[in-house]
Amino acid sequence: MLPRAKEIVDASEAKMKDVVAFLEEDLKTYRVGKANPGIFNGVTVDYYGTQTPLNQVASVTTPDAKTLVVQPWDRSIIGKIEKAILVANLGFTPTNNGEIIRCVVPALTEERRRDLIKKARSAGETSKVGIRNARREGIDLLKKAQKNEGLSEDGEKEGEDELQKVTDKKVKEIDALIDAKEKEILTV
Repeated sequence: MLPRAKEIVDASEAKMKDVVAFLEEDLKTYRVGKANPGIFNGVTVDYYGTQTPLNQVASVTTPDAKTLVVQPWDRSIIGKIEKAILVANLGFTPTNNGEIIRCVVPALTEERRRDLIKKARSAGETSKVGIRNARREGIDLLKKAQKNEGLSEDGEKEGEDELQKVTDKKVKEIDALIDAKEKEILTV
């Protein structure tokens, strides 16, 4: 493959990797009946007037499979952390003893499992759209390079073929992530 075509394909592949990485992080935030500190990734706390991610103001541990423990580094904000967890509507009620906050993770209902699977599939489809957009942008760049930069027609076609291979690979990765998450959600 010609250097310019390879450069375009590599840039598109980097965008696709970012889409897959974002999906992986998003799937970690799903509460699937097991204690997972990643559940709190989207929780922010009002820390001296600034919305700060929970993991920057406290440590989150899992002493057992059904319990999450949040230990703030500054005890004066324990109430704010508790409120932020409640506002995040994660499906459990925090209890605080003045030093730590405990969250007991309840078992998932069948309805909640179905909702989580729908949400995971939807996130997977959104990620696939991102992958296809990156491919389309790459193809547009290849066509512009052929038109304006003297890239040969064969070089452009070779770049498009390589871009399609990368796209197919990333879509399979997304499918595998969603399948794994569905199995995790369905495991009682």
